[in-house]
Amino acid sequence: MAERKQVFAINEYYHLYNRGVEKRLIFQDKQDRERFLFLMYICNTTRSIALRDIGKNFDRKETIVNIGAYCLMPNHFHILVREKTDSGISTYMRKLMTAYSMYFNKKYKRTGKLYENVFKAVHCDNDNYLKYLYSYIHLNPAKLIDKHWKENKNRDVSCLLEYIFSFRYSSLHEYLDFQYKIINPNSFPVYFKKPNEHKMELFKWLALTP
Repeated sequence: MAERKQVFAINEYYHLYNRGVEKRLIFQDKQDRERFLFLMYICNTTRSIALRDIGKNFDRKETIVNIGAYCLMPNHFHILVREKTDSGISTYMRKLMTAYSMYFNKKYKRTGKLYENVFKAVHCDNDNYLKYLYSYIHLNPAKLIDKHWKENKNRDVSCLLEYIFSFRYSSLHEYLDFQYKIINPNSFPVYFKKPNEHKMELFKWLALTP
């Protein structure tokens, strides 16, 4: 896997994303998605890990990045992070992407690279953009039932919202259930304190997007 030359600053926020080579599906079933979520959790550690030795009670000790939002789509993923330690983001993404690529290639009996390239990273340098990214990432699943929902003036907002809130492969359910496993909300601004506030914010984007 090619290495990034970008330098990430501690306590700064970044939108990370990547997709499959030639836009191929990188999550083909429930097992794939759950494996990636599992790896998102266990790779966020200062500890050296051997996947074969990790059980359900794995203690990560100290984490190397703070995660504020994520979403897994069929051929790509989004992760909103805050740099916590020197080289934390680079180390985390190398561990995560390498571990998942090894799992995927073994499962589907393939060789070669899985991702289009090294992961992309966009610096979130102001509060408005950071708040926007929260909605942008969590609205991604709407494309699975209406690919062009933004342009569709007759879109069913209620249906889209219901699907987004039932989608189990984004961080939205962690926020709604107040059960934080992968994310660490305490390291991010608190934009929405109650489940209804999350719903109203996403409803606004779905209803008002031109």
